[in-house]
Amino acid sequence: MAGGIHHITLITRKVQANVDFYVGFLGLHLVKRTGGYEDATQLHLLYADATGTPGSLITFLVWEDGSPGRVGYGQPSEIALAIAPESIGFWLTRALQFNIALSGPTQEFGEPVLRLFDPDGVIVKLVGSESVAAGDLRAGDGIPVADAIHRIRGATILTEKPQETRAFLENYFSYTASDHSETITRMVSASGDCIDVRNATGFWSSAPGTGTIDHIAFRASDIPEVTTTYERLIANGADATAMHDRKYFHSIYVREPGGTLFEMATDGPGMLIDEKPDTLGSRLFIPPHFAEDAENLKVMLPQFGLPKEERFIYRELPFTHRVYTPDHPDGQVLVLLHGTGGNEASLMPLAAKAAPNATLIGLRGRSNEEGSARWFRRFGPLSFDQKDIRSEAEALAAFIEGAVEAYGLDLQKTIFLGYSNGANLLAAMMQLHPGLVGNAVLLRATKVLQETPEADLNGARILAVTGDHDLFGAHAPALEAELRSAGADITTKSISAGHETGSHDIEAVRQWLTS
Repeated sequence: MAGGIHHITLITRKVQANVDFYVGFLGLHLVKRTGGYEDATQLHLLYADATGTPGSLITFLVWEDGSPGRVGYGQPSEIALAIAPESIGFWLTRALQFNIALSGPTQEFGEPVLRLFDPDGVIVKLVGSESVAAGDLRAGDGIPVADAIHRIRGATILTEKPQETRAFLENYFSYTASDHSETITRMVSASGDCIDVRNATGFWSSAPGTGTIDHIAFRASDIPEVTTTYERLIANGADATAMHDRKYFHSIYVREPGGTLFEMATDGPGMLIDEKPDTLGSRLFIPPHFAEDAENLKVMLPQFGLPKEERFIYRELPFTHRVYTPDHPDGQVLVLLHGTGGNEASLMPLAAKAAPNATLIGLRGRSNEEGSARWFRRFGPLSFDQKDIRSEAEALAAFIEGAVEAYGLDLQKTIFLGYSNGANLLAAMMQLHPGLVGNAVLLRATKVLQETPEADLNGARILAVTGDHDLFGAHAPALEAELRSAGADITTKSISAGHETGSHDIEAVRQWLTS
């Protein structure tokens, strides 16, 4: 029986800041980058010692620009990483040099503890401890081997049912009670790591989101051990999931009585089954059940740079946005405005197929309709909030002007592509703020402005693509006529489609871009 913690999984809002903290500052190694097994449009990063040893793995689900969660009972509240006791001073100095928020050092259960706060506000404790064996340590940039992080020391769980949580850890994961404080019971595994069970009675409940810890995974030697635990859980009425094949390990999930999500994961096959030690984490792995969409997903997943690698520097602009840089950029830029229910990455696969070497900038609409992102509010299928349209058009114009200054956007080489609701706002913005957009693609656009301002669109080049059986297509000619009368050079194309986009749109855009 392996025992102890296998990995801890958290949720981050900004991938680049996360990489800079865990690799650049803490000196952990990026050992895997994958698409999520449940949602492959979600990037999953795994940090660990040099070879990805179980017990050293800290993993992150990337919810880029996602909503913050709330730390509360039914969830872990902090993680702890083991260092040599004499290294506390080194890390205190390093944190001050890197301007990392911190508190301490203090003493907890006889060990020196330095609390750090990662970019999402998660508490990461560095604990001077000899209770856990060091993993595969290697010197990092500015971090001697003697001061390197050894492995996971433990985690703290907030629960309103401390006795039941402790019993669950004892019965299924072989933890035993060790030390106690007024509100915490320290549970220790045979491998030496610990789970601090904190009585959070009267505290507020947790809420999932960025800046929270999603789950703790415990080690199992092999599949039979996981299966045996699963059968015991089911026999005792626990709602455990069936076995999952995560390629690098097999696992089950279950919630303990206090609400925290636990996983039990096998030590093998391990992180080295598809990459050599010196290339760990260098390529993106897409889970096999998403293989058909692999090329699309590679474009949709957020990009980042490891320390000292080139990376895109984002600036604060009116809209949440994502930049995709191809391997061989040709200087062309496509700015993308999604349809209802989409996000900043939704149109990237279409745009990448139409213009493989273009840099893509995907924007996310700021309006929200029953949880779906939009660009402006509507009262009905063809009834729109005119004030909101004008306000968001002004914000889009400000974004464009800001991108010109912040990113050096050359509007002569920039094409704006909108779909459905995004195309509607793009067309309205061109009419309300003429002169900013010189090249536009409107997919399934309709007229949304009740009062059309006089606009000079001379010099503007537009492709308008409609579907021949699109229920909203009957409203496209009125918009096209307005744009043409304003002086735009507009090319209209009807394709065999409904309101959805597809290969015909890709081909129409590709031909227009090269004409």
